[in-house]
Amino acid sequence: MKFEMENKPLSIFNFSSLTDIVMLLLIFFLLTSQFVIQTGVKIKLPGAKNNKQTSPSRLVVTINADRKIFLGAKPVSLEMLPAKLAGIKKKTKEKNLILRADKSVDINLVIKIIDAAKGVGVDRFTIETEKENY
Repeated sequence: MKFEMENKPLSIFNFSSLTDIVMLLLIFFLLTSQFVIQTGVKIKLPGAKNNKQTSPSRLVVTINADRKIFLGAKPVSLEMLPAKLAGIKKKTKEKNLILRADKSVDINLVIKIIDAAKGVGVDRFTIETEKENY
């Protein structure tokens, strides 16, 4: 029994699989671009060699170089911070606080903010950094 194989060039190229891949990539990039968090407060974050993107959260506390504290993009005093955090935590059931502190801020203020957040039941903390090349 003899089998014959013919090597003919394709006369028609099927674009459906290529179109599916392009659409999946488009959906992937559209969805992942929504996870970038920018609060609008300008700070210089400390650098870290091994950092990764944090998940989105509504509990974002920012401390700028002038030692001003912001919850999201709104300024708040250290005394009012626990009450504001408790209000947001009740609405969103969020347990992770993202802390964005300028690299010139002393550690005592950061510890006070973490302590205030622990007082209202926040039990996970993320300190945001920038990618730094050594």
